[in-house]
Amino acid sequence: QTCDVVVFGGDSEQPPLGFISLRQAERIGSDRTPWLLHPSKAKHTSINMASKILANFGNKLTRRRIVNCDITETRFVRCLTTLDLISLGVGSTLGAGVYVLAGEVAREKAGPSIVLCFLISAFASILAGLCYAEFGARVPKTGSAYVYSYVSVGEICAFITGWNLILSYVLGTASVGRAWSSTFDRLVDDKISIFFEKHLMMDLPGVLSRYPDIFAVILILLLTGLLAFGVSESALVNKIFTAINLMVLCFIIVSGFIKGDIKNWQLTEADFNETVANSSEPVGRFGKGGFAPFGMYGVLTGAATCFYAFVGFDCIAATGEEANNPQKSIPISIIVSLMICLVAYFGVSAALTLMMPYYILDNQSPLPEAFKYLDWEAARYIVALGSLCALSTSLLGAMFPMPRIIYSMAMDGLLFRFLGKTHKKTKTPVHATIASGIIAAFMAMFFDLDVLIDLMSIGTLLAYSLVAICVLILRYQPDEFINSDTYEMASFKEKKSNLETQINSEGYQAEDKTSLHLKLLFYPQKSTPTKSSGLIIYISAGILSILLAFISVVISNFYQEILEGNALWITLFLILFVLIMVITFVIWKQPMNDVSLTFKVPFVPFLPIISVFINIYLMIMLDMETWAMFGIWMFLGLFIYFVYGMHHSTVGQRHEQEAAELVCQEKMDKMLESNTLIGDGKFKEAETT
Repeated sequence: QTCDVVVFGGDSEQPPLGFISLRQAERIGSDRTPWLLHPSKAKHTSINMASKILANFGNKLTRRRIVNCDITETRFVRCLTTLDLISLGVGSTLGAGVYVLAGEVAREKAGPSIVLCFLISAFASILAGLCYAEFGARVPKTGSAYVYSYVSVGEICAFITGWNLILSYVLGTASVGRAWSSTFDRLVDDKISIFFEKHLMMDLPGVLSRYPDIFAVILILLLTGLLAFGVSESALVNKIFTAINLMVLCFIIVSGFIKGDIKNWQLTEADFNETVANSSEPVGRFGKGGFAPFGMYGVLTGAATCFYAFVGFDCIAATGEEANNPQKSIPISIIVSLMICLVAYFGVSAALTLMMPYYILDNQSPLPEAFKYLDWEAARYIVALGSLCALSTSLLGAMFPMPRIIYSMAMDGLLFRFLGKTHKKTKTPVHATIASGIIAAFMAMFFDLDVLIDLMSIGTLLAYSLVAICVLILRYQPDEFINSDTYEMASFKEKKSNLETQINSEGYQAEDKTSLHLKLLFYPQKSTPTKSSGLIIYISAGILSILLAFISVVISNFYQEILEGNALWITLFLILFVLIMVITFVIWKQPMNDVSLTFKVPFVPFLPIISVFINIYLMIMLDMETWAMFGIWMFLGLFIYFVYGMHHSTVGQRHEQEAAELVCQEKMDKMLESNTLIGDGKFKEAETT
């Protein structure tokens, strides 16, 4: 049992001829039933086998992918410069939200203090961006958060992340395609929608759209062909549209500051009453007036909504095998693109609330209505041009990472392998690109996506959370965890079987003994990471995630009771808060790996923990209908994983081959060479057999 070996060639009365490993014995077949090394313990065989099956199943779920970080090894063409990546990040992030979101949040939630909302949400987004930047420097491979979680957490978490990113990108592509079609339709006085509603009306509200959006399908398929044709051509088109979008936004900001009035940030109730008396259109809420009419609560709720305006920069992380110098350009591009987006959102929201009172802003098209309010009708077409360019870059940004996630999962065997094919000339994942484009086009053509938009948020926020946790885990792991091709945290169970050969090692003995001491949580004995400290970080990160989820539920559902001084909820909140502080302190006390990277997240572990809390809190805020649809999507994904992915995993196949051909054979050779299990008289006979 200690050595996982089986007797062969004997019976209950005759001595055995030799010993083989358990894995080799299983390959012999059921026609030969070998005797166990310890017949007296045969009654425990079924229990041991069950425990081994469970341990093996757990190892499969947590096996990690070993990544070769040599940037010269890639199936893609390295042609993207830092400018290309910045343009991709800005174009994907600075989409239609800048033309719509500012008016909605200012009117309903924050008023002129929307500028603070964007500052707060930008801070939260930059935390996630910093974590992506470190992983971009650490693991320059295609796959974004999927690869990051596969490297550090394990296979099942990686599959869940990748599966939800696919959902986010598919829904994002379809919804932006429909938004582009709708915006163009408004420019031509709704002639497209009137024609299709007359001839191809679909009467199933809440599920199907009013009519098949053929215009959106054509647009998505055109961009699919562009992406399949080549990365450099797609990057050039993206740079052109992004440049036009930024010029239009600069025009809006400058015009707003010139024609705006600071009085619109100092409105009183008398101004509101005068507007109501003279306006024929519905007027929004007034609140308390001034710069923050809805108080700090309005600023925070507005910031939660504005957070989604910064979603999209993660597409840069999917270019790890197409960037010229990914370990430097990916971190720089993520940070610079987020800063550009912050300036743009801040400037547009400030200009918009200066141009007209916040309570008469239009929810659907605030910028054109603001210029109309200033009697500047010509600017409406400039804004429409910028809006179409923004939607085009946002659509390209949603479509670009989607096939690369699918390609990476297919290459790892977790999805069907034909999706991992690349074109011989263009070096693009052509099968994954075409498949994802067709699915997104189908969704855009028939379905009403308004009820599914929140599902995009779950996938993105889950990816943000896992990337932050992965940064936390890898920063505190020993060098062999990060660099070795054989070390795996998940194989802890297998390492116990090798205890006999390592028991004489003083270093191993010392670590095995100290790993049981509670004082290691607060007083680690070494200044560099060890296997014990790495295991502490693993456990602490898992517990911390659960505690952050619980405290997010308490805050989101019982916020008012806590403010009113309810003893029960205040006590529960304080208990959870103290536990979180203790776990954070335990993580902070552990030795950190000082491996050299081109970029590192500062203030670890605090910034990643704050990022995880923000992301989990925003996920908890989503309604139950969204979580129910998420559950259905996850059921479908896990069915695919357990039926196909687990058994075709490239990592799993490599592990099985190494275990069968290397590890077990080396064990057997050592046992036979040491001549400790059988006598001298039978040694030659055993060797011959």
